[in-house]
Amino acid sequence: MWGTGALRAHLIEARLAGTIATTREKSLARYRLFAARDPRALLGLDPERDWPLSEVLRLMGRKCGVSADPAHTSGPDVIDPDRTVAALDGFAERLATAAGRRAPVLIGTGHPHRLLGFYAALADALSSAGCTVLTPAYGARVDIATRFGVRPCTLEYVRGVALMRETGVRGAPGAGGVHTHSPLPVRTALAAAADAAGPLPGLVIGDHGWVCGAGQLGFEAIGLADTDDPAPFVGQAEGRVSVVVPLDDAVRATDYQPLARYVLNQSGLSR
Repeated sequence: MWGTGALRAHLIEARLAGTIATTREKSLARYRLFAARDPRALLGLDPERDWPLSEVLRLMGRKCGVSADPAHTSGPDVIDPDRTVAALDGFAERLATAAGRRAPVLIGTGHPHRLLGFYAALADALSSAGCTVLTPAYGARVDIATRFGVRPCTLEYVRGVALMRETGVRGAPGAGGVHTHSPLPVRTALAAAADAAGPLPGLVIGDHGWVCGAGQLGFEAIGLADTDDPAPFVGQAEGRVSVVVPLDDAVRATDYQPLARYVLNQSGLSR
């Protein structure tokens, strides 16, 4: 069992929070794209109002602890670990609520190589609590835009967690998983669930396009986000995303396991 002190120390040691690997240059570039409503930065969100760069900076300062000074233009980004812990507590509350009413859940990630284990632990615990872990549109084709062009991918589920896999790629669970920011996978999954007249999720858990795309469509969504992805935090500010946990989303996969144990303990879902 992890207390907040041990969790906070782990966040800093693993560089999930504190000084992180994401650079200020990368974050500022994404903030500018978001302010310009570039789809690559919106992640499926359609903001209700304009978000100029100055307001995006102030929001990210409040939510993550990054510098809100526009003159600060280089170096590593910084996440306040206390903000991360507080958001994980809010994340755990939403898990407990979903488990208490045995709500169907949909879980998906655009970071299969890093975050699959974290989400799979949640899927297993929620299933044990009586929640149906949904797997709609299994095997559906989704064309994903990448820096190498549009690639045909398939929507697959590993341990209850949706991910995109390049067509024709096989291997161990998560192997060949595509890193994507696209909202198309969650739109495809939700459309398939609606078409099948089956249960719709009472909670969507994920990152990138999974959380923003679901929130935009009116589903309760919670997730994780790095400092270079302002869209989930804007979605939270506008009331379409319930909880966003600020952390570096590209550290070692094993470093997210203590976070899973913490939120499951806080939510009463530990076994």
